[in-house]
Amino acid sequence: MPRRYEITLMLLLYILGIQVYAFIIRIFSLFNLKAKLFIRGRKNVYQQITKRIDASQKHVWFHFASLGEFEQGRPVLEKLKEKYPSKKIVVTFFSPSGYEIRKNYALADVFYLPLDTKYHAKKFIDAVNPEMAIFTKYEFWHFYFKELQVRGIPLYVISGIFRPGQAFFKWYGSFYRKMLSAVTYFFVQNEESENLLKSIGIDQVTINGDTRFDRVFENAQTPKKLDLIETFIGNSPTVICGSTWPEDEKLLSALPEKYPDWKFIIAPHEIHESHIESIEKHFPVGSIRFSVFSSQLNVGHSQISDLKSQVLIIDNIGMLSALYQYGKVAYIGGGFGAGIHNTLEATAFGLPVIFGPKYDKFQEAKDLIALGAARSISTTDELIIAFYDFKDNTKAAIIAKQYVKDKKGATDQIISTITK
Repeated sequence: MPRRYEITLMLLLYILGIQVYAFIIRIFSLFNLKAKLFIRGRKNVYQQITKRIDASQKHVWFHFASLGEFEQGRPVLEKLKEKYPSKKIVVTFFSPSGYEIRKNYALADVFYLPLDTKYHAKKFIDAVNPEMAIFTKYEFWHFYFKELQVRGIPLYVISGIFRPGQAFFKWYGSFYRKMLSAVTYFFVQNEESENLLKSIGIDQVTINGDTRFDRVFENAQTPKKLDLIETFIGNSPTVICGSTWPEDEKLLSALPEKYPDWKFIIAPHEIHESHIESIEKHFPVGSIRFSVFSSQLNVGHSQISDLKSQVLIIDNIGMLSALYQYGKVAYIGGGFGAGIHNTLEATAFGLPVIFGPKYDKFQEAKDLIALGAARSISTTDELIIAFYDFKDNTKAAIIAKQYVKDKKGATDQIISTITK
């Protein structure tokens, strides 16, 4: 098939895919909260934009898929604002899990990104009037990228990471490769990503690392003090279990009985009631919710049994990055699903990390395993062995902390390039 016909066909399929996605998400919104927020948040997005920002002024547009990408790109945003305080910044999210948590972010006006259509791309860019656009890690939208390119607006991808299995590098990938050609410059995490881009004729690329290292390093230098957590753990060594899912919690339930002198703090990825209840079933003895524990302390009625509880379930959002300062070992959830969550927040505090088997998309996980500061597990027995090896392993703790320190610096490199 001639290349132009292949691109036209793929464009039609892309447009159809967006329409099908919009239809499906509307059906899901009838019974799924995230889908409902996805639809509701975009309903009057242009009215929100025109009320809050002046389209006659230039803006720097940062787009993030979700909360994880926000934290990844946040150092660049904040460094840019620090260097140029008068610049106006617009942030968009694709996912409700990012928007709902950061919608009141002080340094920017925050909106949902309308779905990628020719109409929305023109209308949104008219409304925002960006002087540049910065996308973090991934999310490649044909119509938005094309509109930016047509208008000559610089588009940067930071902390990018590419793999051979992606459509860009397949025989049928002409349409997707054309999308990448709209990017002014790529800042990628590793040599493989650079080589893959250059193999398809994209030379505007530099290996610059991952901006998350800057963010987590900074967070570890000045962590927020959590008095209630200090009260709960006392002098006990503590395991911090971050962003866990039911498969993770099922395995973790084997540890408290084997290590009664340890405390376990579980911060699940989702905090809806049914999930919290399922965690309580896995830890029926000696567990307490943070909301209950804090309310009892606040009114001065905390029972001795509560202070001796071995497992604290965090039933709120926003504490996890500060919790790691109180741990000796971390368990990172998600490795039995789509992929592990953020390991770097823990390693920045010098915690060896344990996680499930699906970590192949995360370079830092591979690095930490090779360095001896992380373990991947698939069974309860493997978890018990990994925990035993890490619980008093000061060498692994030092390696974990040094790994983050050695990798920071990407933010300054990006800022110096995009502000030339």
